[in-house]
Amino acid sequence: MSGRREPISRRERPAKPALSRRGIVDAAARIMRAEGLGKVTMRRLAQELDTGPASLYVYVANTAELHAAVLDALLGEVDLTGRDGGEDWREQLRAVMTSYTLVLFEHPQLARAALVARPSGENYLRLVERILALLSCSGVGREQVAWGVDKLLQDATVTAAEHATHEHDPASEDDWNAAVDALHAVDATTHPAITAHMPALIGGSVRDRMHWSFDVLVNGITHTPVPGTVD
Repeated sequence: MSGRREPISRRERPAKPALSRRGIVDAAARIMRAEGLGKVTMRRLAQELDTGPASLYVYVANTAELHAAVLDALLGEVDLTGRDGGEDWREQLRAVMTSYTLVLFEHPQLARAALVARPSGENYLRLVERILALLSCSGVGREQVAWGVDKLLQDATVTAAEHATHEHDPASEDDWNAAVDALHAVDATTHPAITAHMPALIGGSVRDRMHWSFDVLVNGITHTPVPGTVD
């Protein structure tokens, strides 16, 4: 009797789920969580979905768009309620921005990608809508509110990318220590400003610096008219 396996008819194989943009993005997010953003490529994604890379381009134009879509999916984890801020619009906005930053903290590679990837999905739109609504409570003009959203998201994204890198890359700690040592070692004669501002230059917790940065931005946004809007 032959040990050869009897071939299975294609008709008896379970049908593969139909491709969709949502399914592709969900699969990409799974790969990122398990293997890192660097593994989220069209080829790896096609392997995960048991299809050819060419079939994915119908739904996603390129890897950059795919990464932006994954970022948008993760933005669904941002707490937009601002409930931790109570009834004050400023504190609610602080809570929303903190939640956004913490979501990126959890995914350091995506935090860095977010510096150049511009999501455009529903979660991103909901985030922008919420920030606009809260910032509008300040009573300032719509131009200041509109431009302010960009600055708030930019600062939070840069903060997340920087500190997420420090937390997850051992080499970055060595780089930071080298920078700190260099600042401590400066000659007061040639670098009097650095000497005068140490140790405050490198002091403060991440949380305190985030809170201070938020206040600086919001105060600046609400007190600095957009050029051309005021005579």
